[in-house]
Amino acid sequence: METKQKSNNITLFFVAAIVFNMAASFAHPVTPTLIQEYHLNDYMFGVALAVMQCAYFLMSPFWGKLNNYIASRKSMLICCLGYAVGQALFGMARTESMVIFARVFAGMFTGGAFTSFLTYIVNTSSDMERGRNLTIFATIQTVAGAFGYFVGGFLGEVSLNVTFAAQTACLALAGVAFFFICRDDRPADAGKIEPKRLVREANPFAAFVACRHFMTVLFAVLFASACLYNLGYTAFEQCFNYYIKDALGLTSKYNGLIKGVIGFVSLAANATICMWIIKKTNVRRSIVLVLGLGAVAITGVVFADSTLPFMGISVLFYAIYAVSLPLLQDLVARRAAHTTDSNLVMGFFNSTRSLGGIVGSLCAGFLYSSSPKSPFVFAAIALALSTLCALIYAKAKNDPYPDDAK
Repeated sequence: METKQKSNNITLFFVAAIVFNMAASFAHPVTPTLIQEYHLNDYMFGVALAVMQCAYFLMSPFWGKLNNYIASRKSMLICCLGYAVGQALFGMARTESMVIFARVFAGMFTGGAFTSFLTYIVNTSSDMERGRNLTIFATIQTVAGAFGYFVGGFLGEVSLNVTFAAQTACLALAGVAFFFICRDDRPADAGKIEPKRLVREANPFAAFVACRHFMTVLFAVLFASACLYNLGYTAFEQCFNYYIKDALGLTSKYNGLIKGVIGFVSLAANATICMWIIKKTNVRRSIVLVLGLGAVAITGVVFADSTLPFMGISVLFYAIYAVSLPLLQDLVARRAAHTTDSNLVMGFFNSTRSLGGIVGSLCAGFLYSSSPKSPFVFAAIALALSTLCALIYAKAKNDPYPDDAK
């Protein structure tokens, strides 16, 4: 009976997660419209995401530590409601300062929401179920996010207010659902919250300080490849969303349709090509080809002047990125397995990717102001450098773990 109840709880959790991840994407296709409708500077599409990612990066460790004291369902409720308020503020923003404040406010709670989701899955899943449940959640993020982009694009055809109102309501509803659906996973030995200790332990730069315990030259090369690749991808992603509205004149409906298709293409590529590479090839060597193809694809985008070639090559790049990210994670995880600090290694990997995303967003926004295609050029250069780092890693001699990618 208890097993059946646990199964029902996790199933309902996934249903609420679908609602949350769909709603989280509602505003993406209409953000370019908001920026143009209220005559904000072009660079705001990059700045808006960068400040949100900064808040996400800074606050995630705080929520992770807070979950040692309170049940995940409580932090999910708080964070979903906070995220909803942040998006409501974003929808009401009419100036650049208001947009930045709303994005920072939302970012503070977004990091907590995703941290709490993963904490809940880990805390309530058995050893045999944990991997499966984490995979299901990752799939929900991809598919529900793509479908949410699609829905948000069509809501944007009605009005900006309708889009943000629907997003706010769905995020709040998801938070309430998580609170009543989820089990209480508060640690049995959890004590009272000590604010000073909580702030001290929730240092977002701890992963960078701790890297001295495991960092080697080859680790540095591998991390550089991952950071550069995420920097280039984020610059491309942010410019793509704004470019198809500003330069190609496509409305939010088309933005949503395109990203919906991209989401499913990426999922298919991840489930087929990526899994084949991991199982059948030497990932250490294969990653060089995959990253190189990504650099070539973005270079093609730079020279694509008409809509159809631009869209076709962009979809190809998104599929390549969907394959490359798990491969990079696999390489780092396999190498981390040879150390006694695997958690620190993976934490550092995620931190470097976050910083790459922040820098990529800012660069995309400010470069676009000088030339609409310049962020794509920047992304191509970043991916080329990432490929070079991957090649150096693959060719490394005197490596004590030569088979760590196979």
